[in-house]
Amino acid sequence: MPARFYEQEVKSKLKDKRALSAYLDSLANKYIKGLKKVQLTYIFCSDNYLLGINKEFLNHDTLTDIVTFDMTGEPNTLTGEIYISIERVAENAEKFGVDYINELHRVIFHGALHLCGFKDKKKADKELMRKKEDESLAAYFKNK
Repeated sequence: MPARFYEQEVKSKLKDKRALSAYLDSLANKYIKGLKKVQLTYIFCSDNYLLGINKEFLNHDTLTDIVTFDMTGEPNTLTGEIYISIERVAENAEKFGVDYINELHRVIFHGALHLCGFKDKKKADKELMRKKEDESLAAYFKNK
């Protein structure tokens, strides 16, 4: 099943969802051998919506751009829900001086990479995650 994208009270401005879904499938298969099924659900939402999720499920009372839940249960399957605050993405794009669409895709790939086993709590892990995000952005936008 391809990746699915939902908008919760916000507009993401995400284009070409089929191509992105196919890319996310190939990304997961690149890092997790033997996958037969990839089911990723992306929910684009507001800061307040994601803050509620962050508080309820992670006991974090802070704004964030993304929360990822690994819901994998079956062998050879990757299943996850990824919640993305469009407000955080827009603010971070401005803060870092990058295009909104670029930052949105970075966060989308970030969630998928978490589900593929990449971490970002320690400095070395953060550096590797950023490298994988950059590689994903370059590969995805190469033919655009």
